[in-house]
Amino acid sequence: MKEVKIKDEFIKLGQAMKLAGMVGSGVEAKIVINEGQVEVNGEVECRRGKKLHDGDIVSFDGEMIKIVG
Repeated sequence: MKEVKIKDEFIKLGQAMKLAGMVGSGVEAKIVINEGQVEVNGEVECRRGKKLHDGDIVSFDGEMIKIVG
């Protein structure tokens, strides 16, 4: 599982996915999130702007990342 380090209190879901290389662009992130293909902490998340905090886990297409503050 990859770790995404954040400097601030949170990072938005679409930004975290781009940073981790799960998607190639913000547009791609928007599409896969809107289609219900992304899970945050085991639950489907359809909001690209969902705020992720330290300890949150994102999974998409067999890949997982953990947010580290």
